[in-house]
Amino acid sequence: MEEKTYKTMNGAGAMNIVLGIVTMVVGVTAGVLLLICGAKLLAGKTKILF
Repeated sequence: MEEKTYKTMNGAGAMNIVLGIVTMVVGVTAGVLLLICGAKLLAGKTKILF
């Protein structure tokens, strides 16, 4: 019974590490894309005529 518990904890720990890494990568990617899009918007605002 204890062996099954250890295997379950091992699997859960590994999954948490994997999900943490994926979340960090997605977060960094989204942040970079937001910075790029924001910079393009600010650079292009001078071209708008009202």
